[in-house]
Amino acid sequence: MPRPLSQQTIAVVKATVPALEQHGPVITETMYRRLFRNERIAALFNQANQKKGTQRLALAHAVLAYAQNIENLSVLGAAVERIAQKHIGYAILPEHYPFVGEALLGAIEEVLGDAASPEILQAWGEAYWFLADLLIEREAAIRAEIEAQPGGWTDWRRFVVAEKRVEAAGIVSFILRPEDGGAVIPHRPGQYLTLRFDEAGLAGVKRNYSISSAPNAEFYRITVKREPDGEASGFLHDRVDVGAVIEATPPAGDFHLSDAPERPLVLLSGGVGQTPIVSMLEVVADRHRHVPVFYVHGTNSPAHHALEVQVHDAAARHGNALVETFYEGGTGDGANRGLITLDWLQANTPLAEADIYLCGPRPFLRHFVTGLRDAGIPADRIHFEFFGPADEQLAA
Repeated sequence: MPRPLSQQTIAVVKATVPALEQHGPVITETMYRRLFRNERIAALFNQANQKKGTQRLALAHAVLAYAQNIENLSVLGAAVERIAQKHIGYAILPEHYPFVGEALLGAIEEVLGDAASPEILQAWGEAYWFLADLLIEREAAIRAEIEAQPGGWTDWRRFVVAEKRVEAAGIVSFILRPEDGGAVIPHRPGQYLTLRFDEAGLAGVKRNYSISSAPNAEFYRITVKREPDGEASGFLHDRVDVGAVIEATPPAGDFHLSDAPERPLVLLSGGVGQTPIVSMLEVVADRHRHVPVFYVHGTNSPAHHALEVQVHDAAARHGNALVETFYEGGTGDGANRGLITLDWLQANTPLAEADIYLCGPRPFLRHFVTGLRDAGIPADRIHFEFFGPADEQLAA
């Protein structure tokens, strides 16, 4: 555990909150500009988020939250875990942290000018390394846990596309098996893989994709929707065929099914947000048949409904599972027309007693996470995955 921050440092950092509220996005934009002068460090990042500006805004919010909560850092525990898991995915190592610290302090000094006194720079240097040491310590523990398991690895590992299967309109699954023929570490249902496509022919691009298969020691399955102007998804759909090599870091992510669920489960997904949810359903069907499970999925139409066979097979194995599908643009056999509603969920699932796992597009999550909270569901029973930097996430 890092040495606690001094009271002087806490006071100085807290005093910078107004400046961060006013100049935070400019500071983080400047930080990334300075940081990416080093091409080796720039290559560690998902540059798509940099192009859209979402990553610098996410960091600005994170830095502000850190300063605002500097006296009570326990409230940031979930954020620290999420960042540590992301760092595992992007193979961030302890030797990378000094570059970020130097760029951050340089950006504070550049943007604030004379207001960035030596006292402020010293305090933020101490505050940065306190947080960095927390992350380094947590990331070391995660790596040790991964390496201790059969099939575990760190850094980038080469995988071969063993199968490519069209699941629905605009949605394709890829079965990834390790090129070395070894085992893979079983993921926790809900986790994602971080992939890079240099070997497949798209240099410099990295993406996170949820694992849609049940945990096993042989392969991972990702199920990818073609996104409008999606560089990686379009590449996967159009140019990645069986036999192609894609590199991946170990499964990561703090959104995953409890290892020992006891309460009823409501699994809720929208569109391709079903990918981590289907993995959860598979595990409940095979390992937790004593737990009632209610899986509710919404998509545009039967033509867009992916992994339907896998879902119904898992429900049949479980024996006490309700599966309901909503088609926004039409109906299919046994399906509902229109959108999933909170009223329907309250009438047809045990929301008040359940653990709820949900994943889907941003409007879907905003609607249901907010609605569930307003309905009195305790926050610790609402578990959700969001695809994107933290600035786009829902307020806690």
